[in-house]
Amino acid sequence: MVRSSRITFSSAAAVAMAGAGGSSSSDDDEAGEEIESAPPLRVGEERAIGSWGIRKRLLRAGQGWAIPVPPDEVSVHYVGALPDGTVFASTRDGGGEARTFNLGSGHVLPALPKVLKTMKEGERAVVMVQSQYAFGEQGRAAKNQFSAVPPNSAVNMDVELVSLKPVVDVTGDLKVMKKTLKSGDGIRTPHDGETVHIRYTGSLEDGTVFGKFGFDGEPFEFIIDEEQVTVGLDRAVATMAKGELAEVTVTFEYGFGNTEVQRQSITVPSCSTLIYEVELIDFTKEKESWEMSAHEKLEAAEKSKVAGNDLFKTGKFQRAAKKYSKALSYINEDGHVEDEVEKLMKTVRVSCWLNHAACCLKLKDFAQAISLCSKVLETESCNVKALYRRAQAYVESYDLELAKTDLRKALELDPINKEVKLLQANLKKLQVESNKRDAKLYANMFDRIAKESDAVSKKRKKENASNNEETKSSDAEEALDVVKEH
Repeated sequence: MVRSSRITFSSAAAVAMAGAGGSSSSDDDEAGEEIESAPPLRVGEERAIGSWGIRKRLLRAGQGWAIPVPPDEVSVHYVGALPDGTVFASTRDGGGEARTFNLGSGHVLPALPKVLKTMKEGERAVVMVQSQYAFGEQGRAAKNQFSAVPPNSAVNMDVELVSLKPVVDVTGDLKVMKKTLKSGDGIRTPHDGETVHIRYTGSLEDGTVFGKFGFDGEPFEFIIDEEQVTVGLDRAVATMAKGELAEVTVTFEYGFGNTEVQRQSITVPSCSTLIYEVELIDFTKEKESWEMSAHEKLEAAEKSKVAGNDLFKTGKFQRAAKKYSKALSYINEDGHVEDEVEKLMKTVRVSCWLNHAACCLKLKDFAQAISLCSKVLETESCNVKALYRRAQAYVESYDLELAKTDLRKALELDPINKEVKLLQANLKKLQVESNKRDAKLYANMFDRIAKESDAVSKKRKKENASNNEETKSSDAEEALDVVKEH
């Protein structure tokens, strides 16, 4: 018995898998077609797509591995017809061009995106769609020169996925969108700190070109994550493979911001959306950590730490934190090295933890600051700086007792440390204020409880008095009844 399997690739992942082997699939919520490992759909064969009331018959197999997912840009030819052959929509009429749109919007038929999510570039298929996934009870009026679709009518559609251009939300907030115009080679993309060689044209939404670099002579170079170009371009290029050509749309938050700037005699208005067409020609690959000797790792970590220190001095705490994290990635505690080298690594490791913690305090990430200082203290239990910075984070998190414990130990180790003494004085003030607030809170709480208790007591007395009156009245009535009976 052959078991079937299901796997799903986004277009980007599918491109990355090309050459490695694999197959694409889907369910109701995921892009892709349910592909049975034995056998796959062949030309002329037909099967249902999910549970959507849609059947697909393959006319021509597609190329590669990529399948579209929102918001990829697709170009599609289609001919929609009623069961009797009457055409209600067509891109091929009169030699028309394929229709181009982003998957997820602008569909001629509700079933179309579900069908496209199962197709590869160049693939052609006939799709049979039940009425509820076509135009339903409403049907569709005649449009242009094409026929109307009656209510509750099934439809057939001849669909060809002419081209697919993967679109990636680079920043996760739809403000830097990258559309791949030409795929690159391999899956390796530039890392922070690596030098990239590109050609690019920058323009405004109205087509005005404000910059063109790398076309005459040498390519344009910049270092990833070093603020040498706009943030949007920097982050987009960091997602590209060598040889990839892409169109990148950058909103003002990741572009030139809300200020007007001059670029090559062109005025870029404030809050402008930028359009870049960029080609990644090549990039300088740094050695991976696993390729380095212990001494090389130590040197790379020290270099990254120094870069972090320089960024910290200029107030760029987020970027400084990334440098310290990168430094630590070279000298983690895995693996075996000589004792002398490990001693040097430990020194750099502790320094990076402490400096990263200082960044976290500036960025108000107090939980991470506490975690980093705790790592230092696991290694050096008497590190005054770690105790002090963890106490700072505890104070900001309002864990005053834990802060008090760290400060007490820090002063035992360094009784004349001015910074520690100052924080301890501030902590005492906070504790006094906290005690006053607690006292007021409890006083109000007890006062409220007393009032509520008094109100309940009065209510009970009133109820008891009422019950006594009722009892007396009832007793009197019973006595009167007894007298009457006698």
